[in-house]
Amino acid sequence: MNAVEQAIPAIGQAYGGGFVTGITRDPETGERHLWITAGAAHELEGRWGEFGKKIQGADSHTNSRANTEAMAAAGSELAKQVLALEIGGYSDWAIPARDVQELQYRHFKPTSEANYCWNRDGDNPNSEPVGLLYTEESPGQTVHEVFRAGAPEAFQRAWYWSSSQRSANLAFLMHFGVGTQDGFGKVLELRVRPVRSEVIQ
Repeated sequence: MNAVEQAIPAIGQAYGGGFVTGITRDPETGERHLWITAGAAHELEGRWGEFGKKIQGADSHTNSRANTEAMAAAGSELAKQVLALEIGGYSDWAIPARDVQELQYRHFKPTSEANYCWNRDGDNPNSEPVGLLYTEESPGQTVHEVFRAGAPEAFQRAWYWSSSQRSANLAFLMHFGVGTQDGFGKVLELRVRPVRSEVIQ
């Protein structure tokens, strides 16, 4: 991951092999990361991993790359495919961690549907600014037209895996129609929209 020395690019701007998505601060290292989401053409689909198998090193809510590398080392074919990607000259792609994935929805929500608003949907203590619980109206449909439903870069109205493990049986995921964050069985075949990050000052 390279340090960004110039002014931080705006959300939705084409940059670094994808589109600027937001900022997180790693709770362990304090590093700030600028996140970049790959275009829709690079989505993959598959199982998170093996049901009942706890993977060491895949529990971070912010370190997408470390999670994905741990998944791949444990045999996840989906993680291996993401790690093998080269997009726009960059080869450091990963499955987004839970709080990184939340930024994808917050800024690139494809639909105009009301958010479901259950449990802790939207709670993101590691983003800048800190993410608050969703309301039915917020976040609304993205202002970035290329990410709106039917546009070239739009997320599907579907569940997407994060790389954050919840337990031996479950991993975190998110629905990109209504913003539900949950944990499902690792053996489900679901989508992934890869991300990469750059350290910023």
